[in-house]
Amino acid sequence: VQFSESGGGLVQAGGSLRLACVVSGVTFKNYAMAWFRQVPGQEREFVAGISWSSGIRDYADSVKGRFTISRNNNEDALYLQMDMLTPEDTAVYYCNGEERMFGVGSRKPGDFGSWGQGTQVTVSS
Repeated sequence: VQFSESGGGLVQAGGSLRLACVVSGVTFKNYAMAWFRQVPGQEREFVAGISWSSGIRDYADSVKGRFTISRNNNEDALYLQMDMLTPEDTAVYYCNGEERMFGVGSRKPGDFGSWGQGTQVTVSS
């Protein structure tokens, strides 16, 4: 499986960005997907998760009400709409997933195998 993240950049506090993740090598619609982020020197953390059908979405408390996770199973793509960004959202953002037909996947980064390169999000104050 390969994950290719894009859409990061530099934005002022209060601004928005939309991240994308294209998945290859697996049957995307069979996978629950998630976004994670990591600040240098800190552990990777869960941001948001979505079930295969988009019927269930899960968010970290720190992003709830500001970020929206979505997916397009026809395009094997995962998205993260990030609004009202703050400097605390500055990190490298990664996507990952697990084959799962019910509910969202794990929130633990250690439960996942290979990772993509991620995309850098920098929010200036």
